[in-house]
Amino acid sequence: MDFFREQPPGRQLIQGYQEGGFRIAGVRYEGSVLVLPDRTLAWPASNLDQVTLGLLAPVLAAAPAIEILVLGCGRHFAMASADLRQTLRAEGVALESMDTPAACRTYNVLLADERRVAAALIAL
Repeated sequence: MDFFREQPPGRQLIQGYQEGGFRIAGVRYEGSVLVLPDRTLAWPASNLDQVTLGLLAPVLAAAPAIEILVLGCGRHFAMASADLRQTLRAEGVALESMDTPAACRTYNVLLADERRVAAALIAL
């Protein structure tokens, strides 16, 4: 699926996703990614069971602080563990889980609204 939006300067807009990867800010990424407002990182998680606080460390280290983390769980919605949700909440980060296509769209909308958002996207 391709999204047709103008690329805001210095922002990591998700322009599309397809089997095995993403196109973000004009760059093709293979596999899962962690998308911050100013950069995109390869991310080793291939399923929800692999998502840990350690893998989300760049989100917690971001400055200014991230308010919302959109978690794309792959093809189907799944809920992150209660422990992970509570730990992130204690750090001031709201975790929103959804399927990866919905996560891509949601991230773009929140980014356009100038929210401090990040996306952890498991590739389809």
